[in-house]
Amino acid sequence: MSSRTQRRFSARSSGPFRSPWTYVAQAAAALAAGMGVGRFVYTPILPLMHTQAGLSSAAGANLATANYVGYLVGALLGIALPALVRSPAVLRGSLIVLTGSLVGMPATHSTTVWIVLRLLAGLSSALIFVVAVSSVLSHLRDHPAHLPGWAFGGVGAGIALSGLLVLVLRSLADWRAAWWASAGLAAVFAAVSWNLRPEGTPASGVSSTTGPAHRPGPRAHRWFTALFAAYTLEGIGYIVAGTFLVAAIEQSSPGWAGSGAWVLVGLAAVPSSALWAWLGRRWSRPDLLCAALVIQAVGIALPALIGGVTAALVSALLFGATFLGVSTIALAAGTHLQFPRSVALLTAGYSVGQILGPLVVTPLLHHGYHQALVLAALVVLAAAGAAAVLRIGFPHHLAVARSTVP
Repeated sequence: MSSRTQRRFSARSSGPFRSPWTYVAQAAAALAAGMGVGRFVYTPILPLMHTQAGLSSAAGANLATANYVGYLVGALLGIALPALVRSPAVLRGSLIVLTGSLVGMPATHSTTVWIVLRLLAGLSSALIFVVAVSSVLSHLRDHPAHLPGWAFGGVGAGIALSGLLVLVLRSLADWRAAWWASAGLAAVFAAVSWNLRPEGTPASGVSSTTGPAHRPGPRAHRWFTALFAAYTLEGIGYIVAGTFLVAAIEQSSPGWAGSGAWVLVGLAAVPSSALWAWLGRRWSRPDLLCAALVIQAVGIALPALIGGVTAALVSALLFGATFLGVSTIALAAGTHLQFPRSVALLTAGYSVGQILGPLVVTPLLHHGYHQALVLAALVVLAAAGAAAVLRIGFPHHLAVARSTVP
């Protein structure tokens, strides 16, 4: 009996057999709740809070930073305490805390309370993310790589649906209703993902590595340093657009254009991970990473340099099609280099970049959001420059275990 057959037989024997699309749907729902709604719904609601709740630009950046600090803490907890990743209670508790943090936002006008709530939302969304991703990659390891990619599309679905809610409610109600509706949407996604089965406990004697211990040489260190720099810079640049894109578009376009563009970001993100994974079978990761970063930089700069509805929609399409793809490619490249704890290190750099992004552009927000977007685009271009270094002698020949969507 082959090892693959044994794993499938073991999976069927340990519980009721599930279609792989069941895992995809449940994991996608969890990611839609934790990331698409819990983390990113703040972007289309931010302009409403500026005009209706009296939130200043600097305070808006502080709320964003609090959310990203919480996300970093949650991600580090998932790394330091692997048992959390395998706990259904952690997943369900995080879904409850996340939904509660959304409900609490319209219940107060205190910026301090808002900061605490966004911190909790970031913490819980990170735990949801690590549990859902670990579940997908554990249970779908013997299935085609596009299946985990479609699970990651849940992030885009959450962005699109929550953005659509805000777009409809902005003309019917106020910012409070937008938060309550988002909490209701998160609760629906939480219900769908409630029975998601986390990653199983590793069998005794099975190593977490795929082969003998690998000690990277000097050139591997140089390649990984370039990759780490590119991914950290991407964290800084992408999160500025991910936080302020809607507000920036609404400065020079009709009110509906910003929320409409955010819906398009989500729709473009739904198939993006599966698409970039498919492209990775035909082109090298350094080439794809460089191309994705350049495309993203163009998308971020468009609303600031051109303005208008057409530029806003093209910007949304380019940004939505690349921000998940960059993560897919970068983390896969780190795994390919066989650098120790590459995913953890890259994720930490990316998370720190997300914290720094809003802080770096805060002084520019007194003049609106366009300068912030231009700076973000330049940072992403710098990331593309660092990624271009990977193309110099990149070790495409390294044999690694089956690459997965991170």
